[in-house]
Amino acid sequence: MIETNLKRNLAVALLLGIGALASCTKDKPVVVAPTVTIHPTTASSNAYVTALFDFNPAPGQFINTTLADTNAAKATLKTDQGLVSLGAWGGYIVVGFDHTVMDVDGKKDFVVYGNAFANFAEPGVIWVMQDTNGNGKPDDTWYEIKGSAYYKDGYTRNYSVTYTRPACDTCSVPWKDNKGNTGVVQTNIYNVHPYFPLGIKGNTATYTGTLLPSSNINMDDPSYITSASFDYGYGDNSAGGDQIDIASAIDAKGNPVTLKGIDFIKVQTGILANMGWLGEQSTEFTGAADLSLLKP
Repeated sequence: MIETNLKRNLAVALLLGIGALASCTKDKPVVVAPTVTIHPTTASSNAYVTALFDFNPAPGQFINTTLADTNAAKATLKTDQGLVSLGAWGGYIVVGFDHTVMDVDGKKDFVVYGNAFANFAEPGVIWVMQDTNGNGKPDDTWYEIKGSAYYKDGYTRNYSVTYTRPACDTCSVPWKDNKGNTGVVQTNIYNVHPYFPLGIKGNTATYTGTLLPSSNINMDDPSYITSASFDYGYGDNSAGGDQIDIASAIDAKGNPVTLKGIDFIKVQTGILANMGWLGEQSTEFTGAADLSLLKP
């Protein structure tokens, strides 16, 4: 009898312990720690991204020009002096390193370059991926870098926009988002050519990603339009480049993710806005680099 009661008491204690543990942890964000293949740094490793995997610009004033073609995208490799336009909201580029950029505790790990300058930024959302399956391709899971706009009104995840080929080559490009809003990518007198990507075979193109607030754009003086940068966490956001901490990555639910390192970067135009004679807000990408390999 004593032995039976002892077993019963132990079982109850175990169940209570499990319940207490569950109640303590169920409300905490899940920190994901995926397995990862590490591509080690060697003496020949390049500090800059070395491979272009995808370039899918959205409609815009520089699309179908040498500022937004595949050659321009390739020219952003192995340098910080390239320049490619990603077009209106949702347009993106995917590039990769020849080694794994490691997450160093308490430090910024990589830098994304754009052409932002004082009072004018065109922030792009940054996504990172580690080569979990070790095949050297960006076919694993993308994690968004959590920037300062995450806490602002207008920040929207799982956003999508469908652009429609216009009635004429030089007409403004209509769009409709998944919230029921509509608008156009407005053409201007400075860039008179088709804004809808000619490489798209169908009459529509849908882009998905994260929408950033347009509240930093000031058009009160049409002759001097400004677009202030966010505090941190985006591409084409700060003059001289934007340094990023891999530890700021989040998963699809907004939970922090623990990554040993990353192999691929995606930069996506983050703001959907027309800025008068300046045209659409379009992120520019000029390169990216592993901070640990950059020479002082």
